[in-house]
Amino acid sequence: MDAHLDLAMNALEWNRDLKQPVSKIRERENGLTDKLDRAKGLVSLPELRKGNIGLVVATQIARVVDQHSSLPGWNSPEQAWAQSQGQLAWYKAMEDQNEMILITDMLSLKNHIALWENANIAAEDKPVGYILSLEGADSLIDLSYLEKAYVNGLRALGPAHYGPGRYANGTGMTGPLKSLGIQLLKEMDHLNMILDVTHLTDEAFWQALSVFKGTIWASHHNCRSLVDHQRQLNDDQIKALIERGAVIGGSLDVWMLTNNWKRGVSDPIKNGVPLESIIDHFDHICQIAGNSDHVAIGSDLDGMYGKEQAPYDLETIADVQSLNKLLAIRGYQSDDIQKILHGNWLRIISNNWHKN
Repeated sequence: MDAHLDLAMNALEWNRDLKQPVSKIRERENGLTDKLDRAKGLVSLPELRKGNIGLVVATQIARVVDQHSSLPGWNSPEQAWAQSQGQLAWYKAMEDQNEMILITDMLSLKNHIALWENANIAAEDKPVGYILSLEGADSLIDLSYLEKAYVNGLRALGPAHYGPGRYANGTGMTGPLKSLGIQLLKEMDHLNMILDVTHLTDEAFWQALSVFKGTIWASHHNCRSLVDHQRQLNDDQIKALIERGAVIGGSLDVWMLTNNWKRGVSDPIKNGVPLESIIDHFDHICQIAGNSDHVAIGSDLDGMYGKEQAPYDLETIADVQSLNKLLAIRGYQSDDIQKILHGNWLRIISNNWHKN
């Protein structure tokens, strides 16, 4: 299980047909220079199946920006909402093609796990299950739209992304939750949604843990003590998440795995960043926790970057399966490996949905 993939963003804004193998998508993008990661993508639905990644947390994402923002985004919440609904329409189209299936409750989760464990069905005939998450809450025009989104299948939400936000500031910023953000968390509690603390400022992180009473995860986060940046979790934050029973998904964006990375300049091979680097972050969290119950995979692959900013031994997302062997080499036992590959995510999701 991978708890953070921007599939619909790639389909709509990168214009990628994710039904195709990664090789075909790269071939289609040869010669394009509008984005740094053109012809370098790692993710598609066939590659997820090839890697036995049968369940993902898939995002909707649409930022609202002011006139002078250096970040890409929309000029109004209404436009951002429309973009998020276009992304939802893509997921629904994938469902119609039996490429994906929406997972929203315990029954659909159990049925999907049984499907993927059925060795009599070929992998290419199995839809990739997805749990819908909203990365950054800007597109919620007002709080009434949260319930609309919930009815459409939304089950997790991170209030912030990068820069200023309508509900909470994100990476690169400071400051507490906005008043709308506090109301948002209370409404999420009411709907029994999962709070994703990824991208929150330090101030908003601590405030969110105080205000929100329900299930929490950090879908794609690494350790600040290893790579020093506000985007990462410091040890006190890790301890607090462990106390809340949270799970932290390790991100494979290389700038979060090594210090002094320069986007568009540094190179994963020259800088020596293999897939095994994420295990250093797993180790750190496991040492703090005293167990392996709080780490998992939240790769964020193709999250506005590709092979130029991913571990050098990943050709596609299917190669994440190599973690099985790499974890064993590092001394992790079979039970611990299964927790990291899927068990911890399934536990926290099941615990949350049993409340419904």
